[in-house]
Amino acid sequence: MFIDIHTHAFHPKIARKAIAQINSAYAMTCTGDGTIEHLLAREKAAGIHRFVVLCAATAPAQVIPANNYAVNLQRKYPQVIAFGSIHPGFPNFEEELGRLQRAGIRGLKIHPDFQGFDMDDKRLFPIYEYAQKKFIVQFHIGSDKNTKSAPSTPGKLAAVLNNFPELAVIAGHLGGYQMWGEAVRLFSGRKYENLWFDTSSVSFFAPGDTLRELLRIWPEERLFFGSDWPLFDIREEQERLRRVGGLTRRKLETIMSNAAALFAAHEKGVNISGDENLDDKGSMT
Repeated sequence: MFIDIHTHAFHPKIARKAIAQINSAYAMTCTGDGTIEHLLAREKAAGIHRFVVLCAATAPAQVIPANNYAVNLQRKYPQVIAFGSIHPGFPNFEEELGRLQRAGIRGLKIHPDFQGFDMDDKRLFPIYEYAQKKFIVQFHIGSDKNTKSAPSTPGKLAAVLNNFPELAVIAGHLGGYQMWGEAVRLFSGRKYENLWFDTSSVSFFAPGDTLRELLRIWPEERLFFGSDWPLFDIREEQERLRRVGGLTRRKLETIMSNAAALFAAHEKGVNISGDENLDDKGSMT
């Protein structure tokens, strides 16, 4: 089974606005329109069977609407594996995370830069403690500012992993967007049992020699394919990983298959039916 571990899709009421904000933030033009319908079509065209849709609430008040949207997406589309959201300012986080578990949500997206906190903020520690063995946590890691004061850095990820060794973590952008040297220094040659890396938003930004070195250093079984759609097209991202990253077709297919084992390990005890009455109001993912 081929899985795209890193995508975003927005409620139709805000999709156009969300795409405009992404285009402005990254000074580029998204290839997708941000809707689930377009994402479904592009994943199918790229030969992807399942894909993770990530939600990240930028304020405590957005947590429940964002999670409602995630749950509804997963229920409506069998191809979708939705990740929920949490925020350190949200009260009663255990109740909300329990609700996500009962609804069959297996993961959480944490994007410190967009959500407005540091990933090693002590307010998050009870959330990390609770999430151990219950959720897969996908972190945005890295910053084009390339400073230790950035909200999400390889160093701050290492601190989280050292404090919560049973937390299953997917480090976005091969461990640190524009901070790959620090990621290699901290994570190569050291075994974090519950750490994986996704390939999203690297092949377009990193020099070819950097990308090839990262794909060589990180153990093959620890790599997950991520397109970061709608920023990039899925098929184009596959082709760029082969062309710029030097991946063989076999290795690319392995990377696209690896996430299935992680989800299988977390499948036990997950009730994918859910019976909560949710509205379909979503917030930005």
